[in-house]
Parts: sequence; C-alpha cells; structure tokens
Amino acid sequence: MSQNYQPSGPVSRFVDELEETAIAVLLGLMTLVTFANVVLRYVFNETLIWGLETTLILFAWLVLFGVSYCVKVTAHLGVDAITNLLPPKGKYVAALIACAVSLAYALLLCKGAWDYWAPFAALDATTGRWFPTGFEDTRDRAFYVTDQVPMLEIFRWLEPLINMGEEYEKLPRVIPYAMLPFGCALLLFRLVQATVEIARGTRDSLIVSHEAEDDVEAVSHMNKDA
Repeated sequence: MSQNYQPSGPVSRFVDELEETAIAVLLGLMTLVTFANVVLRYVFNETLIWGLETTLILFAWLVLFGVSYCVKVTAHLGVDAITNLLPPKGKYVAALIACAVSLAYALLLCKGAWDYWAPFAALDATTGRWFPTGFEDTRDRAFYVTDQVPMLEIFRWLEPLINMGEEYEKLPRVIPYAMLPFGCALLLFRLVQATVEIARGTRDSLIVSHEAEDDVEAVSHMNKDA
C-alpha cells in the first residue's frame, strides 16, 4: 500500500502549507544568522552576541515542526520486525494499538507543554498529574526574558498585557516557549489524522516501511550503474 501523503480538506491543506513554509523559513533563518556570524567573526572580528541563542531557538522550533511533519509523511523510524510476521489483520490491529498509545502520549505532552509555558504567559497551569483536572495559580514568570535576544518592537503589545506595563529589555521567554504547546498540539493533530487514515485502510502504519530501504538501495544501484 502506498505511504504517500495526500492532503484532503481545507484544514489539512492549511496545516500542510504552515508546516512546510515554517520549516523552510526556519532553515533559511538559521543559515542566514550562522553565515552572518561567521563572516563577522572571521572578517571583521565582531560577533552577533544574540546569534547563538537565536539559532538554538530556531533549531528547537524546527525540531518540533519536524516531529509532526514526519508523522504526516510517514518518515518516523520504528521497529517492525515482529509486526511484519503478522497477517494483514494482525498488522492492522497492531497499527491501531500503536496509534492509541501515541495519542495518549501526545495528550500527555500537550498537558506538560501547557503547564510549562503557561506561567511565562501569566496564565495558570493545569492540576492533575496525568490529566487536567482544573487550573491552579502558578508563579508568574512573564517577566523572564531570554539571555541575549533583543526585544522586537512588534511584541511590545505584550508588556501591558502580561508584564504589568513594564518594558522588556530582551525578548520575553513566552515567545520562544510558545512553540511547545503549539508543536505538541500540531503533533496531536497529525496523529489523529494518521489514526483515521489507518482505520480507513488508506495508510499502513505510523512508521516508515522497509520498502523505503529497498527503494533507496535500488536508487543506489542505479547510480552505480550510471
């Protein structure tokens, strides 16, 4: 069965474009900042003091976008030595079990991501160890800022909203950390989408098939022959 992803529906197409555009932009910005820093350091003996931290933030965002993107295109690696021994129906049941476990894990990630990010946005974290049972007052961390990344003027509206009108000298952590709940929600969306596809029989599993290895080997032989 083909593992090629085919988007369907306006929401799915919007998320597809969002992921692909974000990944391209993040890669471009990382390359640009790193290249500029190298030129400044070795040619002008200067440096972008905020360059390294910015690159780390962009890389973290890229990883979180990549996790959901790999679910979409079935690029996550996995061990299927046992499931390949099962009959088709057994593979189908095993795939659905894997989906259920992955969905539960994604939900836990969403709760954890929200609880970590919420205090930086002057919001309340959830109660309950495993599942949200309500909200509780948490220590306000909206005044926490990054180490070196300068404050961008387009985010000044956050100051009266969450920082009691106090000016931010550096970029507040609420902005880079916002990718945590967003990325986990995006992963949950992709896992729900994949579960529906597997249940309908239009997709085999959550992980890349060994057929991909055969395709790579075939292309490798073609290149050698050429």
